[in-house]
Parts: sequence; C-alpha cells; structure tokens
Amino acid sequence: MKHLDGFVDLYWSGAQGKLYLEVGEFDEPFIYVSSLARGVGSNDLGLDRGQLGQTYLARFLRAGNKVLLLADNPDYVAVSDNPDEQRAMVEAFARSALGGFTVVAASKQRVLVDATEFFLADAHGVAERLKATEQGSYQADAQRSAIFMPRTKAFPDNTEVEAMITLAGQASGSIIGTVTPDASAVTVHQHHSFVRLPEPGYEPLPYDPRAGFIDPSYGSLRYDYATPIGEPVRQTYAWRHRLQKKDPAAAVSEAVEPIVYYLDRGAPEPVRSALLEGASWWNEAFEAAGYKDAFQVKMLPEDADPMDVRYNLIQWVHRSTRGWSYGSSVRDPRTQEIIKGHVTLGSLRVRQDYLLAEGLSAPYDEDGETPAELLEFALARIRQLSAHEVGHTLGFEHNFAASTDNRSSVMDYPHPYVTLDPQGEVDLSDAYDTGIGEWDKRVVLYGYQDFPDGTDVQAAREQIIRDTYASGLHFVADAHSRGDAFAVSAGPAHPRGSLWDNGADPVAELNRLMALRSKVLAQFSERNIRMGRPMASIEDVLVPMYLMHRYQVQAAATLIGGQEFTYALRGDGQVPTAMVTAARQREAIQALLATLAPGALALRPELLALIPPRPLGSGDDRELFPRQTGYVIDPLAAAQTAAALSVDLLLNPTRAARMNNNNARSAAQPAFADLLDSVLAATLYAPPEKGNAGALRRVVNTVVLDRLMRLAGNGEAQPQARAEALDALLALQEWMADVAPAAEPAWRAHFRFGAVQVQRFLDDPAAMAGLKIVKAPPGSPI
Repeated sequence: MKHLDGFVDLYWSGAQGKLYLEVGEFDEPFIYVSSLARGVGSNDLGLDRGQLGQTYLARFLRAGNKVLLLADNPDYVAVSDNPDEQRAMVEAFARSALGGFTVVAASKQRVLVDATEFFLADAHGVAERLKATEQGSYQADAQRSAIFMPRTKAFPDNTEVEAMITLAGQASGSIIGTVTPDASAVTVHQHHSFVRLPEPGYEPLPYDPRAGFIDPSYGSLRYDYATPIGEPVRQTYAWRHRLQKKDPAAAVSEAVEPIVYYLDRGAPEPVRSALLEGASWWNEAFEAAGYKDAFQVKMLPEDADPMDVRYNLIQWVHRSTRGWSYGSSVRDPRTQEIIKGHVTLGSLRVRQDYLLAEGLSAPYDEDGETPAELLEFALARIRQLSAHEVGHTLGFEHNFAASTDNRSSVMDYPHPYVTLDPQGEVDLSDAYDTGIGEWDKRVVLYGYQDFPDGTDVQAAREQIIRDTYASGLHFVADAHSRGDAFAVSAGPAHPRGSLWDNGADPVAELNRLMALRSKVLAQFSERNIRMGRPMASIEDVLVPMYLMHRYQVQAAATLIGGQEFTYALRGDGQVPTAMVTAARQREAIQALLATLAPGALALRPELLALIPPRPLGSGDDRELFPRQTGYVIDPLAAAQTAAALSVDLLLNPTRAARMNNNNARSAAQPAFADLLDSVLAATLYAPPEKGNAGALRRVVNTVVLDRLMRLAGNGEAQPQARAEALDALLALQEWMADVAPAAEPAWRAHFRFGAVQVQRFLDDPAAMAGLKIVKAPPGSPI
C-alpha cells in the first residue's frame, strides 16, 4: 500500500480502493473538522464550495478490537487542580462518537483501521440540508463514492483526506435540478482534517460585549463549573489569531509569526487585484497597534489545497444566484484561538454592483462605449467586501453603527453613497470608502495588542475601550440591527443600528436618497442597458433603482419607538439607554409616509412602454418585479412591493408595543394610536385622487388594510396594540361603508371591497394567514 506519513499516517490500497488510518496515540486530544471541498452551487441551498463544518475537540479511543473517534464536550469544563472535580465534570455531560473502526492489524502500541466507510459517509450533512430545503430525500451511495487521492495528504501537524461523495435519491424540489446534470445523483467532495492542537503559550482573550468581537453565542459558549460561588459560570472567550511581537516593549515590532492570508487562484483579474488590496487594508490596523508587516496577503501556492488548515484562505465561490459572502474559521475549541480563517466570497456580487452602477448613471450612449467608472464602482465594493469578510475571520463582529460615524468600519454593510453634483447629475466618485476605519483600528488594538511585561493587561484593555467610546465612536452589533417585519422579535430599535444605510441622521438621509431616486428614475431609459441587449432587460436594472430606498427606510423607522443603548458594564461610565425624542419620531413618521405618496411610487408611462415581456431564453427571474398581469410588466404590483416596505415598518407589532410602553413611561412620547392616526390620515382617509395617482393610492390603502388586519390578528403581539389596530379597523369599516355609495366607480369598489374584507377578518381572523403577500425582489445582499 502507499504510505502517507504525517500527523495521522495513512495507507492507501489502490487495488481495494480503501484508505486505512494508522493510530499510534490514544486518548490524546486533537482537532477534527469536516468541510465541503466542492459544493452544489446554489445560494438557496447553502452548500458552497469551501464551506466549513463543525470543529471538534476529538481523540481516538481503543476498546478491544475497536477504535472510536470520540468528540469531547469542551463547552462544559471544570478548570481546577482537583482531578476528582474534573472527572465529575467530564462524567456529567455526554460526548459524541463520530466514527467507529475495526482494528485490522496491530503492532505494539499502533493499530491499523479501515476508515474507508467513515470517509465515504455524508459527514457534512448534505442529504440533511437537501431535505431541509425540500429538494428531495437523499443518502450517500458508497458504490458511486470514492476516496479522492489528489487532495488526500499527510503533513507533520495535519492530515487531510478528501472523498468524492454521491448523494443518491429522488429529487422533489425545483432548485437541485438547475445545478446538477442529474438531480437523482448529487456528487460533491467532502474533506476531513485531523489537526494537531496548537503549541502552549496562547492566552485566551476574555469576551467583552463592548469590544467589537464576534458574539460567542454563535457557537463557542463555555461554562466553567469550578468558578467560585458568586462568580458567573459562563466564561467565554473572543475569537482571534495568535499574534505576538518579537519585542513587546517596542513601539513598533515585527511579529514572531505574522498572520498570512492566501487568495484563491480561481479569482480572475481585475477582481483578483481588488481582493488582494481590500484584504491588505487590515495591515494598516495592525500597524496602528504597533506591528510591522504582521498581516499579509498572498496568492495561494499552485500546489496548495484550499482546505488545508495551514492556509488562511480567501475563496472565490461561484453560485447559480447571487448570495451572501461570509467569513468563518477553524478554532481551538478550548480557547477559541483561530487556526484557519476561511473567507467565502460569492462571485456574482461584483456583477450586482456593476448593475447598480448602470442603473444609477444611465451610461450608455449610441456609440456603445462603456465608461470605466462602472467597473471602478464595482471593484471599490469588492475591495470593501474582501476587507469585511477577512475581518470576521480575524474575530470581529459587524458594527452597524459605523455608517453613522462617518463610515468608521469595514464591518458595516455599506450602501453606495451616491450624490448629485452642482449640475444636478449623478456622481459615483465617493460611492464606497477606501481603507480601514477608525473603529477597526481600535478593535485590533484591543484584541491583538501585545503588552510589555509588567502591564496590568485587564486595566490596559479597559482603558482602550473607554478611550474608544470617548472618541465618539459607537457600536451596534448584528443581533440588534436585523429584523423581520412579521415577527414579534422584529423591528430593530437602535437608531444607529441599521444595514445598508448612510449618514448620522437617518431621516435626512432618507429624504436625500428619495431626491436622488427621483432623479435616477426620471432619467431612466434604454441608456441604462448596453446596445444589443434585450429591451426587456431594462427591468433588471430598474428594480434596484426603484427600491434603492428600502434600507434607508428601515434606518429611519428605527427612530419610531426607538431607543439608543450601549453595551454598558457597571462602572464604565456609559449611558445604558435613552429614548428617542418625540420630535425625531414624528420626523421619521412623516418621512416614511412620504415614500407612500403616488408621486414616489409612479413609473413614467414612456419608460414602461420600453419594457416588453421577457424574450425567449430568458426564463423566470426572481430579481424582477412581481406580476399580477401574466408576463406583462405590472407597475401597480411594483408599487405594492415598495409600499409594503414602508407599511410593514410602520405597523410592525414590536414597534407598536415599544411605542405604547414608551408612552406609558412618558406622556410626551407618541403612542401607537398616534402613529395609526397619521398613517390612516395619509392613506385611507386621504381625499381620493384620480387616474394613475388614484390607482397607486388604492394599492397603498390595500397594503395598509392588510397589515392592520394581520396586526389585529397576531396572537403574539401586544394586546393593546392589537386592540388599537382592531379599533381602527372597525372605524374604517363603518367609514368605508358610508362613503362608498357616493364615490366614483373605482373608489366605490375599493371601499366596498375593503369593508367586506374587514368583515371577513372579523368572522375568521385565521383566514388572514392564507392570503398571499406580494413580496419585493431580493434585496440583501445589496
């Protein structure tokens, strides 16, 4: 057999198609991680090339003629010098046997086991994921699976095994057939890494919620049951790489071993150069912390395996649809020391940004020339994206307050900051920021500083945090910035914590962005697409422009019932909470209501006349507006999607509850009933318009009525908010019945239909759940 000498020795029998492990050390912990070396290719399925699986603290355990691959439970520990206390802890929680092998040969303390069946199993859970996404029932087929020897290697500190796994089954979903030649046989590559534990000497970094490191709730909680009574059992660590100065006392020092990231060779130019440049921005932050060349970015060597844990990797991944990029890592489960940073960048993101540039600038004249600024716009975003995702693999959390602090962090989600020049023309020159931000430098200083001997490290880090916030910087994490309009847990409250927004004043920025949107839509024409493209493709470019305000609307809505807060610790001097003033809330309400005006929702007739049905070969595209008109473009359905973005935020059940609670604390705060009055006065109770304006107003009214009924029937919402929604519905029903007979035909039908809908809801509130909601095309990732 072929012998591969390494951390775990391998023996390969080509004649048998079997791979054997030689195990010489038992009951000694190491790191085991599986991953997906070659993926399925659909963002919706979430099975990407290079996707990391769970990291385990594992060991081999021999029992007679069997060897088990046993995963420890490092989340529950007893850090104590008392072995009995440690044993009691180990025996209290379960472990997991990840694999079992039969000994086929033995020599002294070494045994040989046949691990082929283990490696040909679906370790990454691809079949489970396909089932969860309703794509069908699959299982690994050993007959159509094999060890993939070109990527099976052994090194002194890690052993890497790759297998080609075929998941066989019956497809039932609509996606899997679009990304596989035969949906009954899904063949992927799964990778296994056995890794020696890091050398001693790493000092774990206690997690501090103020510091800007990733929330350990995402998978690294640790409970130490040996802590003294009165001290917290939960003891969590921040995620970070090991980094030490050669001379900690020096103001600037080289690192003992720099952090090096490698770029996937599959990334093409000019994207390759942009990715290298963006990732390299982090060296500026490490320089500010007193390091010289401590963070480096290089091309992956030609003979290197991207899944090899020795390489921190920036991977360029193709999918059938655009989707998220992300930064993950392999970490020591005991200390959360990052062993391998692994960035996944979706290749369609750069094309999406190019599309945004086309929509914003209407760049194509009759001469067919393509302005260079379009590509530069897209590459500027890719540089920022590269830095952002690498930041996650350095251990850093999102900071969605950075956009309100003059773009102080690459760990925010940036909306392109596009302006109008003095001549009133669209200016893309400052769309995306360049370089690392001030917040990023402070996070690196806090987490990666190597303090001189004799320093009170805890006090030094506390001072760094206090100085950071004293400088005027803010931090709002991921958990307090996202929301789903129909969930009770929805509706972010922090007026600084928003995604894809700009500016310190979210209302002023929304008003500015609406003016920019008006300009862009006013000039929209066939000049937004290249010569020779189908005229129907104007809609592809139009959709993100028509909905460009969707995230700034969310940012402005955080003011309504909003609350500023910090991650304050007792004694650190920060103000824990503060309610948003009533005046600011009313400004936000009016700004959101302005987005519902017919003039804000209308599309020009001459523009609509340029967009025919999709030509043959185009297929369906979820990036387009929804339609209630068959294959003909539907401007009223488009308006419905835009209106719903604002109405969902205004009538959000969580926001309603917060407004009522704030009003109970202070009568100066607007109550939800006040918001309802403003919404209804601007929509259903507003004087009826004629023509297209009237049609658009009826669309908005329909959305408002629908969301009011959903709120009134939401059993998880605050009872008072439900009561106020129901009270508004009863008044509306009576009013619509009264005004309908004297109204013009279209409005008469609208009011009578609305009154009947309310009655149907009153008769059967559960029926609302079955009504279809017209959804906007995908937004995130912008």
